[in-house]
Amino acid sequence: MEDLPKSIVTGNSAPRIRSDCKITFELTSKEGILIDLHSKVGSMYGASIRELLMGELEFFGIRNAKIVIEDSGALPFVISARLEVAIKSLIRTEKEFLPVMLDENLYQSSRNRFRFSRLYLPGNTPNLMLNAGIHQPNGVILDLEDSVAPDKKEEARYLVRNALRQVDFMGVERMVRINQLPAGLDDLKFVIPHNIHILLVPKCEGPEQIGELEDEINKLEPGREVFLMPIIESALGVEKAFDIAVSSRNIVAMAIGLEDYTADIGVRRTHQGTESLYARTRLVNACKAAGIQPIDSVFSDVGDQEGLRKAVMNSKSLGFEGMGCIHPRQIRIIHKGYSPSDEEIENARKIVYAYKKATEQGLGVVSLGTKMIDPPVVKRAQKIIELAVDMNILRENWLEELMETK
Repeated sequence: MEDLPKSIVTGNSAPRIRSDCKITFELTSKEGILIDLHSKVGSMYGASIRELLMGELEFFGIRNAKIVIEDSGALPFVISARLEVAIKSLIRTEKEFLPVMLDENLYQSSRNRFRFSRLYLPGNTPNLMLNAGIHQPNGVILDLEDSVAPDKKEEARYLVRNALRQVDFMGVERMVRINQLPAGLDDLKFVIPHNIHILLVPKCEGPEQIGELEDEINKLEPGREVFLMPIIESALGVEKAFDIAVSSRNIVAMAIGLEDYTADIGVRRTHQGTESLYARTRLVNACKAAGIQPIDSVFSDVGDQEGLRKAVMNSKSLGFEGMGCIHPRQIRIIHKGYSPSDEEIENARKIVYAYKKATEQGLGVVSLGTKMIDPPVVKRAQKIIELAVDMNILRENWLEELMETK
């Protein structure tokens, strides 16, 4: 059996680090617990921090240890996650030191929920999680994959688990991007039991990966409905997009990751996007055929607001229904871009009204002014109206009210 180390360091500490802590944990031969706390808020919260540490040590049955903690304003769920990782690096135990699940975090999601924006939050950076809900993206993604350094993956799992229980995300959809399979299977026990709404499946290249993932989910919580969003990031994934999209009823959306895709085909990603046009349109077509939402890649230049606006307009014109974002300042532009404009809504109202009148009069042809309206045009207008109603831009009984005034 492999010998376990006697000491370990977890967490983060640096001049610019906020809402985190660094813990140096050592098992000693001397009976008793020694806590060496360094914190700017020690005078106010030192006693509660020590109480938390002692309670967790008692929970795991540890009676002789030395802890040096460098605190930069970490909340209790962060401190307990950092300590739990340290403890489990030095002893073998299956116990979990779970913080209380907030009542505010027990809400559910739905299959057709808006997913215009999803905000990526690095899974090992707690300060970015704390107020993410204030910005009101449609979803927050606690990321365990690319934004987490390889040697910090285990720490991120515990931090994400605790954040799902303790951070109030204010009603937005709760998402986690797991690691690429098969490593991502090890992430599941840290997120599935804690009211996760959507799992993002990175670098998905075939339906067999979705099957493997769902088998593991069912082992953890039989019958638990967890929505899935595969991310297509390779040439092979693009070619298998439709097979992936229809591989499970729990897939509600599919996204494309252009940084990895362009690297895979050996080209540079550009703002014009000509190098990825085939992949993006193929993904949109696969999603529309499967009846799920196509989600575009992130726009990586946080400072280029005009470039983002143009990218969203282009994305919407291709049929995408949302986009990832890496900074809160991108959310407003993304929401505005994917929402139906006043002009679109007004035009759709006229088309649907004209269709309703023609149907009531038994007419086989629908016209608006001098223009004939084909069924696909009516269908598109109805989708715009449904979206406007769902977003509370239009009243649900708008057509009845309009009919009464005409």
